[in-house]
Amino acid sequence: MKKSTSIIVNKQKYHLYKIKWLDIVGDAGHRSYEGLASMQPASKTTFAFIFKKSKKFIHTFGTYDDNDEEFSDCNVFPIGVIVSMIKIDL
Repeated sequence: MKKSTSIIVNKQKYHLYKIKWLDIVGDAGHRSYEGLASMQPASKTTFAFIFKKSKKFIHTFGTYDDNDEEFSDCNVFPIGVIVSMIKIDL
């Protein structure tokens, strides 16, 4: 039986996810029509605990304090850039 990877911080349970998302790619130099037309966003992967989800955003953290309710390595992803989210199982 698989069990999800989770932690508890101040009595709150958080699950670990593999998040695939798209990031902006920019270029301040000169580009031909073909060069601009062929530009693609960067495909990124983040492993993080989900702090909270809403209709517009996903808040994550990667590091937490064992003694205090403190988080770091935090990000807020707009829902529109998320390609997939997979809960990590043991």
